[in-house]
Amino acid sequence: MKYCGIEFDYLNKPSLEPEFIPFGVWADAYLKEADRPFKVAVERDNGNVSVFSSRLRGEEYAEANYRYMERYVKFLLWSVGGWKVTVCGCEETAAKLKDAYKVGGAREFDIHFMDDVFERGGLEIVLCDEAHFPEANEQPKAAGGHLNGCRIGFDAGGSDRKVSAVIDGKSVYSEEVVWFPKLSEDISYQYNGIVEAFKTAASKMPRVDAIGVSSAGTFVGNAPMVCSLFIKVPRSLREEVKTVYDRAAKEIGDVPIVVANDGDVTALAGAMSLDSGAVMGIAMGTSEAAGYVNRDGKLLGWFNELAFAPVDLNDEATVDEWSTDRGVGCKYFSQDAVIRLAPRAGITLDESLSLAEKLKAVQKLAEEGHEGAREIFLNIGVYLAHTLSLYARFYDLKYLLVLGRVASGIGGDLLIEECNRVLREEYPALSEKICVMLPDEKARRVGQSIAAASLPEV
Repeated sequence: MKYCGIEFDYLNKPSLEPEFIPFGVWADAYLKEADRPFKVAVERDNGNVSVFSSRLRGEEYAEANYRYMERYVKFLLWSVGGWKVTVCGCEETAAKLKDAYKVGGAREFDIHFMDDVFERGGLEIVLCDEAHFPEANEQPKAAGGHLNGCRIGFDAGGSDRKVSAVIDGKSVYSEEVVWFPKLSEDISYQYNGIVEAFKTAASKMPRVDAIGVSSAGTFVGNAPMVCSLFIKVPRSLREEVKTVYDRAAKEIGDVPIVVANDGDVTALAGAMSLDSGAVMGIAMGTSEAAGYVNRDGKLLGWFNELAFAPVDLNDEATVDEWSTDRGVGCKYFSQDAVIRLAPRAGITLDESLSLAEKLKAVQKLAEEGHEGAREIFLNIGVYLAHTLSLYARFYDLKYLLVLGRVASGIGGDLLIEECNRVLREEYPALSEKICVMLPDEKARRVGQSIAAASLPEV
């Protein structure tokens, strides 16, 4: 196979999408003759700076060089997250990034998203020399695991909210309530739901020592900066959204509260159940949600928004409707992957069904032994194996937990088995290093809300 003038090949191609060009596989071939170094620094909140190094080929590979650098920076932007990207080296290629990351450019979505999160007036691309390149400043934070005392654990989902009253690490009460935060323009709806959950859990304990929250969205501190739960709330109420969890905690008393992205809390739950660090959790549901706990059991403070990180370099890859980019993770590790592969597997889905109902229809066929339906989940396993070779360049991985609706039932079993098979055949070193698994019964018992309860230190 050949892409941007670079010859590459791999053994296990997804049978339903053989045109798939794994970014990691192509990058391996590209880097074999790359000898011009460049560095990238991504700066986010509180002066945190992450630094990465790579290489480009000679100037005769101009197209491949730009494709590699642009995808490399794109991956960093959505894995680390930041308001400023500094590039040192290979100036002629780096200069093209400035055209992509500007209003009206190809990556305009990225600019507005980062501005919503960091409120720094957009996304800045800076070219500099070695003397002015910033130093790394990583500040990992302890990632929960605190079980002492009386705690509230709250899991804010888009269709239901879960709360647990936890005393010394054991749940004494849990409830799940259906709600519709994505439909409400009035922030009081979400606020009152959160307060009600907090008060219900508090009533089941003699006191409240701490509150931990797991929530979809991107956060700075406890503030939801971009969060689907508040997607209908007008921007004029942005300050009320940013303080919603802190204000709700005040209704309980002067107790510490820590809010974390649900992907990170998922990884934390896995780390707690496995009693190990270097754990990534990937939830394949409506989109791809990811979280990571490092080898020391700490959160890096990274975005881990891998739904928008590149996976497939095929120029005809599916376009993500939100970010307008092609070949990003949400189209390969979510219900969208199942639905878009269905016609290729000979499955016609009723267009009147919701996306979730279409997923269930394919899962039912797989349970009944339909070869096409089973092949869909095998293909997602192939995607995952090749993508792990990419993720492992940026994350120190020991365990990968796969969760979410797509991984339920026989589909999840097929997905994991195929992923591990491809890893053994094509990435034996990675296969020995990383354990890819569904959460076991112990991990399920820890649960999202109980893991969330462990976030604050008392």
